[in-house]
Amino acid sequence: MKKTSSILIAVVISLFVGLTALAQTTPGTHTPHINKRQHEQQKRIRQGVRSGELTKGETKKIEKDERGIRQEERAARADGTVTAAERKDINKDLNKTNRRIYRAKHNNRDRN
Repeated sequence: MKKTSSILIAVVISLFVGLTALAQTTPGTHTPHINKRQHEQQKRIRQGVRSGELTKGETKKIEKDERGIRQEERAARADGTVTAAERKDINKDLNKTNRRIYRAKHNNRDRN
């Protein structure tokens, strides 16, 4: 009985330690600012499509940029840390896409 209790306690402690380790993430792997910007840009794209401000071709180019940024972010996080240089590069690409969205929505071309 005492041996079984000891084993059970050891298993519970091992599970607790393992789950705690999984819950903690390495600093630098989270990119909340980048994720928020991507989410906001996606909202602007959807709004532009709904209102007819974005043509199919414009939307296709912008979505291609967005896919590239998501792929770049995944590659940056793959090693467990997003460095300042990687973050700067991703933000530069987000700025470029932001300008493309603005220009496409304000260029007097309609989807109609």
